Formats: sequence, C-alpha cells, structure tokens
Amino acid sequence: MIIKGAEMVSKKILDRQLPDLPQEIKFCRKCVVSNQRPRIILDEEGVCSACRFAYEKEHAIDWKEREDLLRKLCDKYRRNDGRFDIVVPSSGGKDSSAVAHKLKHKYGMHPLTITWAPLDYTPIGWQNFRNFTKSGFNNLLFTQNGKLLAKLARLAFEAVGDVFLPFIYGQTSFAFHVALMMDIKLVFFGENPEAEYGGSLKYKDKPGIPIKDWADTYYKGVTVDDLVKYGLEETDYFTKDDYDECDLTFYRPPPLEELEKKDIQFHWFGFYEKWVPQENYYHAAENTGFQPNPEGRSEGTYSKYASLDDKWDPFHFYFSFIKFGIGRATSDASHEIRDGHITREEGTALVKKFDSEFPKKHFKEFLAFIGMDEGQFWKTVDKFRTSHIWKKENGEWKLRKAVYDEAISISR
Repeated sequence: MIIKGAEMVSKKILDRQLPDLPQEIKFCRKCVVSNQRPRIILDEEGVCSACRFAYEKEHAIDWKEREDLLRKLCDKYRRNDGRFDIVVPSSGGKDSSAVAHKLKHKYGMHPLTITWAPLDYTPIGWQNFRNFTKSGFNNLLFTQNGKLLAKLARLAFEAVGDVFLPFIYGQTSFAFHVALMMDIKLVFFGENPEAEYGGSLKYKDKPGIPIKDWADTYYKGVTVDDLVKYGLEETDYFTKDDYDECDLTFYRPPPLEELEKKDIQFHWFGFYEKWVPQENYYHAAENTGFQPNPEGRSEGTYSKYASLDDKWDPFHFYFSFIKFGIGRATSDASHEIRDGHITREEGTALVKKFDSEFPKKHFKEFLAFIGMDEGQFWKTVDKFRTSHIWKKENGEWKLRKAVYDEAISISR
C-alpha cells in the first residue's frame, strides 16, 4: 500500500556515519574513491587505506603462510562423521560460490551453505543460486516474512538511506544462528570489506570481526531494534501489529555469550587467500555454473558480474552516491585499479560515465515494494543530500567536487 503524500516522509535520519564525514572532499591519489567513504583514511600522501592494504596484499603478506594457517584451521575442525563442519553464507554469486567451492574441494571441508534471501530475486540471481546448489552444495534458504520485510525496507530507506539494511542484518546474523543450531564451529564469509574497499583497518590483520563491532561497521550504527523503534515512534504505517517478536530473531545476532560458550568463530576467506573479485568470477563460472548479467552491465556501473541477485541492489548503490558522492562505478573502478586491471585515468572516465546513472529499470516496482509514491521517493533522496557534497544550480543538483574534475595520477 502506498502511503499518500510526500509530506509524510519523516525528516529524522538515523545513519550515524553522516555527521562524521569530513567537510573538505579529497580523492585518493591512486584510486578514485574519496574521503567521504565512512571510516576511510587518506594518509599524508593522499592515498586511501584500501590502496595501502592492496599494496600490503601484493608485497607484505606471505600468502603461503596464510594458506598454511587455513589448512591447519580446517584440519582442526574438519569432521569425518557425516556432519557439516563449516557454515558458508552463499547466494550463488561469484564471490560466495568461489569461497564455498574452494573450502569444499581444495581444503576438504563439508560446508553447509546458507542463504538469506534477497529482498526480491532477479531472474539471473535465482538462476545462479540454483546453478550453485546443482553443482554440488547443500543449502538452507531462509525466506523472510515478506510483509515485515517490506516494512523494514521502507523504514531503512527512509531513516537510513539504505533499503538493503534489513538484508545486511540477516546476511550477517543468520549464519551464526545456524551454526549454533547445527553445532558447527566455523562461519566463513568472503572478504573484509573495510580493508578491501576502504574503511577501518582495525581488523586488517585479523581473520574476523567481533560481533560487538557489527553495528558500527556493518549496520551504519543502526540495529533492527533501532529501526523498529523509529517505525513505531516516527511513522503512522508501522505498528506493533506488523510483527511478532519471533519475526525479528534472525535480524539480530545470537547472544555473544552463547557464541563464546560454543567457541563459534567468524573468519574471512580473504584473510587466507588474496581477494581478487575478477578471479572469483572466473572460478565460479568454471566450477559452479555462475553466469554474468545477460543484459550486459548493471545500472550505475560498467561491470556485469557483481551484485546481481536483487532487483533493489541498484538503489543501494544509488543512495551511496547521494549520501557520499560515491556510486557503484566508483566502488568497482577503485577495486580494479588496486588489482591492476585498469588505470586511474580509465577508472575516472568510467566514474564520469556511469556513477550518477539513476536505476530506472525497476523503479516502479521498487516504489510499490516499499510503499512510496514518486514524490515521497524524491523527498527522501533530497533529505540525504549534504551541503558539502551537493549544490543546486539552475534547478539541478550537482556534485560540488568530482574525481573527474581533477587530473591526479601517481605510479603504484
């Protein structure tokens, strides 16, 4: 049901990252990301923390030693009694498919893959998921209470500027609930996103992240309970009749003391093997039936094989562009520059061409899903524009500063 009247969109913003953004916009001198990415650090030479980490990956980390650590870990926890011994969140996408396949076939583990369903599957996302399970994997697919999911997505979109937040809650939490229920000690995710894409390097030398830091690192400082409280206090479309307490179970991580008691561990596969998304694509395509976007590139970027599962995925990236001036092409190009696949000049041109592209393909479906009319949508968009990133000229919003306005390049 669409809630009529754009004026009914609350002005309150919950995203706790926004007040901490630097007011002076600066761009990394090696890639194309700016200092507006939350928790990113640009050093005295103007190089971002993700680029510094990429250098470490190439020159400072002994990957043979890391692989030996992984083999020892797997030897310790591998089971030969017919039980699963590792939980791997896997959507059928290139990265999680590659991780699950390597853990099973290279390291001899017996993975139980789990999937927290996307907000709304794309045809290619569902096909890749089915191809993945058919390639030889057991999977638990959790499909949420759809009515509540849509309400939470609306709340997250309006209050945090990220329709994906309910998905992120479940994607991180559900695996640990399954580990507890199945008495499995290891939970393996893909990469450390803070280190790989720009953010805090607090855990760059650690195999995982403590649950106590999830809210600030993954949830924008907003838990599902914060979101529910916002809905009850700030809106007239979310009430206690919209959910039972049990509906929220898997949106929350299990109690920390239960995980510690059972010694359940969080690990990034990218801590043990060098993380290269393009190589994951090749591996998944060869071994698990992964297929790229049959329509070509994804909206907002030039790539065709990343984040294909969800129809609303482009709106997640579009709002990153609105809030931080960092869109999907910036994220893709920055990582490919660090991996040595494209130059900074090429990345800059790609950002200029694709970063600001509005995701129009599923726009009407998206509005129907979150229960907004178009006026409410654009009012929400404008609510998240900050004055140091955006300016209005002749009735049009423009970035105050963009990477393609500069001609900076230094060698790696």
